[in-house]
Formats: sequence, C-alpha cells, structure tokens
Amino acid sequence: MADGLGAQDEVVRLCQELIRIDTSNPGDHSGPGERVAAEYVAEKLDEVGLEPVLLESHPGRASVVARIEGTDPSRDALLLHGHLDVVPARAEDWTRDPFGGEIADGCVWGRGAVDMKDMDAMILAVVRERLRQGRRPPRDVVVAFLADEEAGGRWGAQWLVDEHPELFEGCTEAIGEVGGFSLTVPGDRRMYLIEAAEKGIAWMHLSARGTAGHGSMVHPDNAVTAVAAAVARLGAHEFPIRLTKTVRAFLERACLAYGVEFDPDHPERCLEEIGPLARMIGATLRNTLNPTRLDAGYKVNVIPQEASAQVDGRFLPGHEEEFFATVDELLGPDVTREFVYHDRAIETEYEGALVAAMEEALTSEDPGALPVPYCLSGGTDAKAFARLGMRCFGFAPLRLPPELDFSGMFHGVDERVPVDGLRFGVRVLDRFLDRA
Repeated sequence: MADGLGAQDEVVRLCQELIRIDTSNPGDHSGPGERVAAEYVAEKLDEVGLEPVLLESHPGRASVVARIEGTDPSRDALLLHGHLDVVPARAEDWTRDPFGGEIADGCVWGRGAVDMKDMDAMILAVVRERLRQGRRPPRDVVVAFLADEEAGGRWGAQWLVDEHPELFEGCTEAIGEVGGFSLTVPGDRRMYLIEAAEKGIAWMHLSARGTAGHGSMVHPDNAVTAVAAAVARLGAHEFPIRLTKTVRAFLERACLAYGVEFDPDHPERCLEEIGPLARMIGATLRNTLNPTRLDAGYKVNVIPQEASAQVDGRFLPGHEEEFFATVDELLGPDVTREFVYHDRAIETEYEGALVAAMEEALTSEDPGALPVPYCLSGGTDAKAFARLGMRCFGFAPLRLPPELDFSGMFHGVDERVPVDGLRFGVRVLDRFLDRA
C-alpha cells in the first residue's frame, strides 16, 4: 500500500469500510445485494497481484473467489471463506449508526462487525500483506467472499459449489466463521472455541386445512385449532440429551478449565460456569424446535379454510432421523410439513495437522490459550463446502475482553468487535498460514 500500513493497522480500516457498504440480506432479493462489497474486495485482491473471479448468481448477488499459489504444488489446497452479506439492522434501535463503521470504546461498531466482516477484513489484510512482502503460503490457498449466507447460501456458497466447483479444485480443508474466539476462564487463561461441528437446519412450513365458515357456528375441523395445537406440542417438546463427540470434548475440557467435575448424566451443570455463551452451547446438547411464525384468517368472524405456521428446527450430527420421526409424531395426522430450508449437520474429527496449526498459532500469540473443539448451534457456508469433501472448521480468531457478550453480538443490536481483537486475529491467521 502507498501509505505503508501493515496488516494490523489495515485490518481496522478494511473492517470499517466493509461495514459502511450496506449488504443487508432480507432473504428475498429486496436488499441491496453484495455486488458493491464484492467489487471492493476484488479491487483489494487485484491490487496485490491476484486475479479474482467475481460471479453473480442473481442480479446484485455477487461472490468473489481468488487462488494464491503455494510453494509446494504437491499439497492439497486450503479454503478461507467469509460471507459479505449481513442481516438487516434498524438504525433507531442502535446506539451508533449500524452502517457507520465508527470506532468507539476500543471497538469497531456496525452490522457485520462480528458476523462476519471482521473475518473478511482479517483475510484481506493478511493476504495483502503477505503478497506485498512476497510471502506465499506452503500450499495453495483459495479465498472466497460469498453472498447470501444469512439466508442459507442458495445464491452464494451453494450456487458456487453447484455451478463452479472448479474454483475449489484441490481444496480438502476449509476455514470459516464462528470459531477461534476466546472465553476467559480461571487462572488468567482463555479457551478458544474452534468449530468442528454444526447442527443441521430444518426450517419448516406447517399447514392444516379445514372447513371455512361463520365464526358463530360449531366447526370441529378448525384449521387454526389444528395448527395451534401442533405448534404448542412442538414448542413444548424437549428432546433428550445426546452428547456428540464434539460436544462431549468441549464439556470435558471446559469442566477441567473451571475445576468442575464432568458428569455425563447431567452435562448441563457445566454450562452454569460459562456465562452468556451457555445459550449457544446449551443448544448443542439436544435437538431443538422453535415455532417462529403463525398465519391464519382475514376477519374475526370468519373461520379460515387454511392455517399455517413456521418452525425453526435444528438437529445434531447423527440424529437427523430421530429428529424428523419426533416432529412427525408431534404434528399429528391433521398437519403437514414442507421445508422452507433444509441442510445437513456436519462434524469432522478434531485432529490432524490443520488442527495443530490452529492451536500452535493461538498459543504463540496467547500463551494462556486453551484451544477446544465445539459444535455450533447454527449453520454456516461450511455445509456447502462439505459437499465437496472438505473438512470444515470455524476459525476466525479473536481475543476478547471477558466482559463482552460475544454470542449476543451475532444478529444483535450494537454489534461491535474490539480493535485489539482484530489485530490479534491478523497475527494468528498469519502464523496459521505459515503452518497450515
């Protein structure tokens, strides 16, 4: 760069500038799209000698992919991916402009600060500095900045995997979002949660039909009643605890860090120690169902012919069949379901050279680091790349202050990321690429 900024300084500016590009994704193509942000990223990659490919899956819905040649062509390639879209934000709800990219209280504020323009900026900053210095990674590295993750990736990662898999040729491992962040534990140490699994997604539309008629009369086949009863059963149901290997590994290490005995019969007791993060980790102990929408009728004295609802279901790796068997039993014979969106759960072994590279990069920058695997309760673009046979991890490294409710920043009001955390992440990613 002409101004000589290093990656640790440039990452802050990149994050601010990306936040200022509104890429809100309402899920129906009514948003501004990712095109402007994709052009920004492509320009930054082109400046350091890469040849980025910018592709639109739908007008305005753009992704960018580029390949950095490694020093050892015999090795498989590594994918670093981030998404450019963000969930919408209402300015009146925020303390600061959600698309202002302001720096205040030691943080960069704005929609996407943690989900996930922070990681986009870290990838860009590290790649740009390494290429300016002529430091190529040991293996080929593909970088991808994607559209539409916040609506399931149909117009981003999924579309690229289906239509342009050649862009990811040779990639056997991938690094993406929601991992590598710290949780302060006793003894001035920090657990860094590395995502090795994520739950599957079942967004479902439920419907029932009955006889339309006057609201003053008796109607035993009322569609509203049928849907409401099914929704109540789904919402009240608690699935049994199922400890997957990744969740068990996290709980065992977390209990050790907090000096709490791990009890496999009552694993939820460990969650009492980890503060707000318990919301996310607790959701990975079992399958879950959450009703989110209801719709029926058009007038108070008219019984509608049809009623519907939507439910957000999430299932653990290895427990999809059990999940749907339970759902269908709870629905009963009068309510049908169809998918709004459905994608599988994924899980990979927390072992091997790539895991060692992540752990070594963290402990080199933070001697108090305790890297641990965990399962994400939500979903990411990793699901699409797993279809190409890649082992996928969440690793967007951030050292966080103990008082920050990091999990609450995702899709929350006043989303922000610490400036020091961004700089830490750049150092870790740079070390990681040397070892990966």
